[in-house]
Amino acid sequence: MQKSAILVLLLWWISGTLGESCEGKCRQSSGSCSCRPTCASLDNCCPDYRQFCVEFSPQSGSILGGTDFVLLHATFNQSSQILCKFVDNIRTKGYVDSNQRAHCVSPLLYQTGWIPVEVSSNYGITFNRAGSWLAVHTGKLDSKFKAVLVNSTKWQYYGTPGVGGALQVTWNTSLVQAKRVNIELWGYREIGKPYSEQWRAEWRYLYSLATDSGNTGSYTFVPQPSAKFSSWELGALRISSSANPNGLVNVEAAWTEDHALAWHLDQKFRNDSGAWALDKCLAWDMLENDLPNFLDEIIDCPCTLAQARADTGRFHTDYGCDMEKGSVCTYHPGSIHCVRAVQASPTYRAGQQCCYDSSGAQVLTADSIGGSTPDRAHDWGSPPYRDPPRVPGQSHWVYDVLSFYYCCLWSDNCHYYFKHRPSSDCRRYQPPASAVVFGDPHFITFDGVRYSFNGKGEYTLLTSRGKHLTIQGRTEPVNENATKLSSVVMREARSDIIEVRLVPGDSNLQVLQNFKRLLFNEQSWMDLGGVFVFSPSGANVTVMFPSGAGVEVRLRGPAVTATVLLPEEFHNSTRGLLGNFNGVAGDDLLPAHGGLAAGANNAEEVFNFGASWAVSNTSALFTYDSKYLLDTFYNSPRHDPDFIPAFSVPDNPNDPLYNIASDICSGDDSLFCRYDILVGRSSELGKATKASLAGHISLVGDLKPVISCGWLAPPTNGKKEGTTYLQGATVRLLCHDGFTLQGPAQRTCQADGTWSAGGDTVCVPNSPTSNNTAVIAGSVVGVLLGVALITTGLVLWTKKRSRRSTGMNVNL
Repeated sequence: MQKSAILVLLLWWISGTLGESCEGKCRQSSGSCSCRPTCASLDNCCPDYRQFCVEFSPQSGSILGGTDFVLLHATFNQSSQILCKFVDNIRTKGYVDSNQRAHCVSPLLYQTGWIPVEVSSNYGITFNRAGSWLAVHTGKLDSKFKAVLVNSTKWQYYGTPGVGGALQVTWNTSLVQAKRVNIELWGYREIGKPYSEQWRAEWRYLYSLATDSGNTGSYTFVPQPSAKFSSWELGALRISSSANPNGLVNVEAAWTEDHALAWHLDQKFRNDSGAWALDKCLAWDMLENDLPNFLDEIIDCPCTLAQARADTGRFHTDYGCDMEKGSVCTYHPGSIHCVRAVQASPTYRAGQQCCYDSSGAQVLTADSIGGSTPDRAHDWGSPPYRDPPRVPGQSHWVYDVLSFYYCCLWSDNCHYYFKHRPSSDCRRYQPPASAVVFGDPHFITFDGVRYSFNGKGEYTLLTSRGKHLTIQGRTEPVNENATKLSSVVMREARSDIIEVRLVPGDSNLQVLQNFKRLLFNEQSWMDLGGVFVFSPSGANVTVMFPSGAGVEVRLRGPAVTATVLLPEEFHNSTRGLLGNFNGVAGDDLLPAHGGLAAGANNAEEVFNFGASWAVSNTSALFTYDSKYLLDTFYNSPRHDPDFIPAFSVPDNPNDPLYNIASDICSGDDSLFCRYDILVGRSSELGKATKASLAGHISLVGDLKPVISCGWLAPPTNGKKEGTTYLQGATVRLLCHDGFTLQGPAQRTCQADGTWSAGGDTVCVPNSPTSNNTAVIAGSVVGVLLGVALITTGLVLWTKKRSRRSTGMNVNL
């Protein structure tokens, strides 16, 4: 240990005297050596690079803080006094372990994403080490990194009729390195006038449920009503070492997710939770009446579940209602899947939520409590975060979720909630256009033009000056006759540069942010600078930009497939290998420097067109972190003029792959597949190409525009059958008992987006006259019958008497 420390000190001294130190120069060059992230693979780092440009393990943790993380590679003396500085000069005390490694503790933050960290070993005199820490939304944090509320539904309904008893919280004991722990309740609130400069977010320690308790990984208690702190209705539990005073901020801890504090509310709630909640609901209703209307600026929902799942640039799965993970959709009964708009609205930073039933139709709150609801505060927050209503998770709880508890879950007054949070339908929704590059490589433009371009080099897939979006692709040889897409890099305006690439020997796609590799082994979602990245597996990466543009990169067999999704705002503003998105196929293959469009069926014209879109040294966004990449692309022509591919598919029945291609590739779309097998010499590549093409065709079908006529109200004093409002759908209209239907009994959604004509349908009360007609008629008949019987009786009595008077004897 002493020898290694002496060696490190010697390297520091040598590099310092030569002026080639990374101290204070991370992401820069320092003379003949580098302090950039690429230096490790290029083997040109300054000797002290690892000491000053530090990495952490784990690299991420809860936005609420408390995660103990170690500085990798750097070594320290036991006498070092570690202090870590985060954004806004938030400082936490660290320590050096027995292996001479420094540790920091993440602080309580009000923002997600990568947070810059500076580390001092002399307790703040100098901060000469730099790195980044990933703060994660509590709902997106892996459960192994947080404490868990056992039966969370019981926690949040506690005190309502029939819900009581003991509650339990569990945690991984390794998250708190102590034998004895405190169990604390922390509360969250937002104070100040909404939408003013005084609007602030606040987390505060309230009280401890237990002190000096054993760190067993579990705690069970029977909650008691709180009088002093019952005004705090949202919060989380924190488990931390008993060596710390109660409520000490920014210490190692395990946090639960934030949740509604039903279990801690005052006795009035337990005495009559419905009445208590109604009062809160009415107060919220009054508040909403005074707040700005955000509904007009949020994006409309997709019309169908298929559209919602396909529009990955603008919508992402809502973790609380995810059909892929078997979510029961607690807050949306009747729905099977919900999505949220990725981006917050422009002015009020509001969010949109869209839910769908098993038929794929959108569920609206006008029809069901399980319908889609917009949000005054986006659940995932909004950059630059920190202040309401941008605080990830918590702002959404305060303005959209607690009110749902008040009005819908703790009382039966949902009409107040839905008055302010009505579902938006999809009449204004316009699905995005899609283009794709895949296989060997083959292209389908936004306007549907299909062609193949097998140049070797780096090319502009798409450029849009109006939206400042650039997407570039790198192609590498499959053999001497064909190439494949191996890397896609992109940037919008001043966002981080995101590259997704295939690396030889790695079975997963690599993702780089500003030339530094990102690891998704701890979290699948990352909030980055001007861009979001989602990677649920090593073979799937989705990149989402503020404009609504999305890029899906998939590892299909030995090649990369890249799908680009563009909203309507990009119409007539794109150029590049993916064409001009304007609905006109004839101008898609325009060369970069002007001229006539190439014919998609003329392979040599297409090759020259593709070559014209080679990137320049000044515009290239790629990361060059190996000698191969430097030699092959950076220090060579971006389009290799010496690489001439095969321009057609050979037709040789004697080829050993000929019958294999015939078996795998079938139908009208077999040309691309046959090329990749017979020219690319790979049946695996052919299968991947076939799958990619089928996937794109399916995507185009899912994104097909749909006509919606909008929600149709049932008649007053009546009801309706049918809650689908898309073209061709029919809704039946009926009346309650005691009412008569006037107008059409059913309406059909027509191709022009209107309901079928025929006048309004109304339910009118049955008239008193019509109600009494039968009674009156019955009474008249009865009277007449009675008169007839009496008359008949008198006639018979008269005749009988007459006979008796004449001596006639009658036997009846």
